[in-house]
Amino acid sequence: MITSSQEADVSQARRATAAFLTEQCPWVDRDAVVLVVSELIANAERHASGWWRLNVSVQEGFLVVELHDASAAAPVARQGDLGGAGGHGWHIVQRLATDVEVVNLPDGKSVRARWQQSDNALCA
Repeated sequence: MITSSQEADVSQARRATAAFLTEQCPWVDRDAVVLVVSELIANAERHASGWWRLNVSVQEGFLVVELHDASAAAPVARQGDLGGAGGHGWHIVQRLATDVEVVNLPDGKSVRARWQQSDNALCA
């Protein structure tokens, strides 16, 4: 499943992700993955000030959520602010995914969050 800021907003991306997970990866914690998608898009919109492209796929026993944006700057963990200034998103992404990596690209970066399929679960 691929969507972008030119085709969808965050709520549409969340719905598309949830539908993909229901069909392709019923073993994954759908709410956790959808929350990660929301946080990655919110971070891209807030800090990259440009376009984003979301790709959700199954690769070699992993569910992979990849968000590509226009900023070369890697996400930075900040102290969370309950007063509304943020600082929670990157912590949420790192806590909920099995692993997270940031890949530098010529036109920005890609943030990949992955969830490993358990041995007894089947993923299409």
